[in-house]
Amino acid sequence: MDIEEFQKIVDETLATLPEDFKSELDNVDILVEIWPTQEDLRSIFAHPGTTLFGLYRGIPKTKRGDNYNAVLPDKIIIFAGPILQFSPTPEDAKKQIKKTVLHEIGHYFGMSEKDIRQAQKEYQ
Repeated sequence: MDIEEFQKIVDETLATLPEDFKSELDNVDILVEIWPTQEDLRSIFAHPGTTLFGLYRGIPKTKRGDNYNAVLPDKIIIFAGPILQFSPTPEDAKKQIKKTVLHEIGHYFGMSEKDIRQAQKEYQ
């Protein structure tokens, strides 16, 4: 799978979000990068050997106050390299891309890792 096809799957995932969620995504850029940087890994206090599929950088919607304005967009970054490395088939990669996009959107909406994992179990 090349990076253009990877990006297309990210875009399709976003396009198929329920309108209630899409309309609430504001001041956030969703990007595809090949690999996380050392800074990315440090930002989550990753242990050596940690695999990072995605990353949310910003202020979750639940923590934005009335003074939240005129700020740079938050970022959701989806890392193609690790996802493709750990996906034996294109179909597995597609599933992991979608799972990762939704996972990081969960963080954008203020969900904890535990909350996201519970939601994922409920919708599998």
